[in-house]
Amino acid sequence: MTSRTDRSIPELFSDAVGQLAKLIGNEFALARAELSDKAGQAGRAAAMMGAGAVIMIPALVMLLFAVAAALMHGGFSDPVAYLIAGGGAVIVSIALIAIGINRLSGEALKPTATIDEIQRDKAAAREMVR
Repeated sequence: MTSRTDRSIPELFSDAVGQLAKLIGNEFALARAELSDKAGQAGRAAAMMGAGAVIMIPALVMLLFAVAAALMHGGFSDPVAYLIAGGGAVIVSIALIAIGINRLSGEALKPTATIDEIQRDKAAAREMVR
């Protein structure tokens, strides 16, 4: 086995290329792991949105009937009371959908750890070339 000072330029270049290949392999493994995590995050967000919607439907119907009945007892006509209760339900629905869409945005799912690591590797590779 040769010492580090006795190595030729082709050997050094070969070692550098081998280390670069290993680094690229590690980066791909990191990217796969992070993208898998982000896909899981997206799946959990979609499942939460779906579960929330399914559970909310019967409760929302009952609450809307109660609100409409209270408005009718308060002096509103039947159609106006139902319209006000339905409008409130639309506002709540829009808020829930917006939260779900926000959790699925491109920025939330971006593989930031992989991107940061690649930036550091590029800087390290530039330093090795100099």
